[in-house]
Amino acid sequence: MAVVATAQALLKEGVAKLVQLSGFSETQLVQLAVVAVIALGLVLLLNNVVATLRIPSIKVELTEAEANDIISAPKYTPGQPVDKDVVPCYDPSTMQLLGHLPAMSASEVRSRIARCKAAQKEWRTSSFAQRRKLLRILLKFIIENVETICRVSARDSGKPMLDAILGEVVVTCEKIHWLSREGEAVLRPERRSAGILSFYKSARVEFHPVGVVGAIVPWNYPFHNVLNPLTAALFAGDGLVIKVSEHASWSTGYYGRMISAALAAAGAPADLVQIVTGYGEAGSALVTGGVDKVIFVGSTQVGKMVMRAAADTLTPVVLELGGKDAVIVTEDADLDNLVQVVLKAAFLNCGQNCAGGERFFVHEKIYDKFLERLTPLVAGLRQGNPLGDAPVDCGAMCMPGLAEKVHGLVTEAVSRGARLLAGGVLVPSGERGGQFYPPTLLADVRPGMKIWEEEVFGPVMSVIKWSTDDEVVALANDCDFGLGSNVFAGSQARARSIASRLEAGMSSINDFATTYMCQSLPFGGVKHSGFDRFAGVEGLRGLCVPKAVAEDRFPLLMRSSIPPAWQLPLPPHAVAFGVSLVTMFYGPGLLYQARGLASLLHCLVFPGAYAKKKQGQQQAARAGKAKST
Repeated sequence: MAVVATAQALLKEGVAKLVQLSGFSETQLVQLAVVAVIALGLVLLLNNVVATLRIPSIKVELTEAEANDIISAPKYTPGQPVDKDVVPCYDPSTMQLLGHLPAMSASEVRSRIARCKAAQKEWRTSSFAQRRKLLRILLKFIIENVETICRVSARDSGKPMLDAILGEVVVTCEKIHWLSREGEAVLRPERRSAGILSFYKSARVEFHPVGVVGAIVPWNYPFHNVLNPLTAALFAGDGLVIKVSEHASWSTGYYGRMISAALAAAGAPADLVQIVTGYGEAGSALVTGGVDKVIFVGSTQVGKMVMRAAADTLTPVVLELGGKDAVIVTEDADLDNLVQVVLKAAFLNCGQNCAGGERFFVHEKIYDKFLERLTPLVAGLRQGNPLGDAPVDCGAMCMPGLAEKVHGLVTEAVSRGARLLAGGVLVPSGERGGQFYPPTLLADVRPGMKIWEEEVFGPVMSVIKWSTDDEVVALANDCDFGLGSNVFAGSQARARSIASRLEAGMSSINDFATTYMCQSLPFGGVKHSGFDRFAGVEGLRGLCVPKAVAEDRFPLLMRSSIPPAWQLPLPPHAVAFGVSLVTMFYGPGLLYQARGLASLLHCLVFPGAYAKKKQGQQQAARAGKAKST
């Protein structure tokens, strides 16, 4: 209170002096201050508007399937013989054929890598201002075309429009926003300590572009999976060659035209980004064709193949592989609040998320209540064509055969004692009209079932009962994967304690997967979920070569030189001089350091004494040898 009173007195005294000096009354001064604040706000607003208007706008022509929700197209049947030189593209919700894209050969991929390398040599010297301009052009286009971007994603991957907004657009905008605001500071040279012996040096780490980044991305988020590595790589000064999945290639026609237009508007080289379509041959060529770093996002099995292929050329690899994330719910968690959160965790994008919730550990005291609340909600979720007339909560399975694989895991779990509370019925493909599997709720899942061990990557919520914190930590860690984790508890300290013991690369407290919305944080896992990181400070710097640099701090006053005691040919006191330096600089306490200083001074003042000492040692050694003989 005394501090507040003092501050008020000082303010009152200041106002009185202003009144005295200016000749205005207190009311007039307040009015002037309000006018000044408003004027400043208008100036800032005008500057912001002008800056926004200066961002170039780009236009991309649309095809019928990109522009319209309902289209007329022939049906496609997966598994039918196709030309090995093309990739058939179809809508997994309606099975409508969208066209074909080339299945690129190894030589074509290598050619594109070479073109990207040539473009990157120019781009690596670009300014951060130009890189920010490119990002802002992309961001402006995204904001102006959200519905089209989501429609194209929905048609290619089967996800509902809202899931596309959340998983494709929001995270991409957040990434661009973070890169634009903080990316330059992350990549600026970073000062480091030079150490005690090199106190006169200036040390730093510089971050130079790694070169051309090769990325292989999956089908579950066709827009974000392209823009995510693209924005980071280009902001770091790299080029990008990206191989998209054969199960979601059609959308890159639209997204690719957007990227080309943005590069042109920003004055960037046209070949800086190359999109590769095709099968295993194209992916293998990307890994072995001369890129400077590989980012692979996909299954653990294919990740191992990528790593083996990259070993031949010692190409560094970032592996973001499978996940089987745990969602832990304690007995005092806010059940009313978390019900909708766990629904999103399990069924966003029909469960086709590497960091999706797959294992839901619920405390025994609220286990039955949790299931009572969730069962009717899961059973009531609507599934169908996301671009149809009726709203849907869950869309289609993007990859052919995935619905059958998920159903096999569900039926095996039920046969071994799990309870099927909702979903779990595989409708014949002819009746489904698309690649669908219903949202499914399984209770009493336990170790030994296949669904406990294998990544589901589908719309299944597996619920497990637990009683103690130690037990749930052990159960959650009983898994080959370790990508994300999530803990809900009434006590945030308890949730934090549980999360700290989980073997995972990421943890969200009283929420689900929010670490990915914090784009300053790294993304990645442990165990079979891969290693290294993309996203965040670590991911952005990982797209660079960290170069250590040291130089004289005061070159005119103090420069590096070899002290006389260490100049060749070495004088007799060279070793003693070195021992003295080590003792003086690194001795554990003042006594050692003082002894080292005294010894150093002795070396400098009486260097000849060490020659006499050396001669005496040699004579004594010769005498001892003669005596023994």
